[in-house]
Amino acid sequence: MSAPTGIRPAPASTAEPDDAGLVVAPARHPLRWLVAALALVLVAQFVHGLATNPGWDWATFARYFTAQSVLSALVVTIELTVWGTVLGFGLGVLLAVGRLSRNPVLQVISWVYIWAFRSIPLIVQLLFWFNIAYLYRTLSLGVPFGPSFFEFEVTGVISGFTAAVIGLALHQAAYSAEIIRAGIISVDHGQIEAAQALGIPRRRQFFKIVLPQAMRSILPNAANEVISLFKGTSIVSTMAIAELFYQVQVVFGRNGRVVPLLMVATVWYIVLTTALSIVQYYVERHYARGSSRALPLTPWQKTVAKFREIRDSGIAAPRGATR
Repeated sequence: MSAPTGIRPAPASTAEPDDAGLVVAPARHPLRWLVAALALVLVAQFVHGLATNPGWDWATFARYFTAQSVLSALVVTIELTVWGTVLGFGLGVLLAVGRLSRNPVLQVISWVYIWAFRSIPLIVQLLFWFNIAYLYRTLSLGVPFGPSFFEFEVTGVISGFTAAVIGLALHQAAYSAEIIRAGIISVDHGQIEAAQALGIPRRRQFFKIVLPQAMRSILPNAANEVISLFKGTSIVSTMAIAELFYQVQVVFGRNGRVVPLLMVATVWYIVLTTALSIVQYYVERHYARGSSRALPLTPWQKTVAKFREIRDSGIAAPRGATR
């Protein structure tokens, strides 16, 4: 039956339930706090052991941490890292271009190089270059398969340091080439097609469009490789090169203080690795400018902002102290 004329049906109730009386019970995580307490206890025990165990011999550590022989060896380690990084990534760029080129000869040569140098252990490569004079007494410059214009003795040119740089750089190039190639192919190809449609030259396409975006993928892995190379320089101690780890071995071989001298090398490795990580953070931040509207604050900016917040809220000590 239809409703009587002039009488409208009552509207549905739209009143929301009153939630003011509801009590929100906080979530409790007793297991989380228990694990945190156990972790803090273990950390406290470890720190206590560092401070009280006489075996660490911190007096010997302090005496040799800034010793002239250790600092000189540290400079050699940094030089090996810098040369290995610059030459390795320079050759890696060429290998990556060869892998991505349309020339089948360059593709095959680049692939074979990367396959070979990633397959051979680094220590084998270093010892091979250290003993290269057994294969080649002299090297010459001239016409291929023809007369030579200049000859020189290998032993007079390739020293132990040079052999280490060659081995580290060639080894690093194989890995950096794949990192660079992966970063380049990670860029959306549609952007390259759009740039070509706009008539942008190929060189400008690469440096203005492809490279800035590829660097966001290249930098984290490249930084890991540089840090690995820095720590991997310790392997050249097998070639009697006076880098950090070799010098530490020489010192504890004389005085028998193995643990504190190993801690000297350990702390220096940690310090320089931390410095490299800081540089990595700011370089990545530089290339991340186009990926987000606003970059997050750096740790220093966060500290300054927190200090200003405390100062403005009146918690900080007022200026003009009491007399």
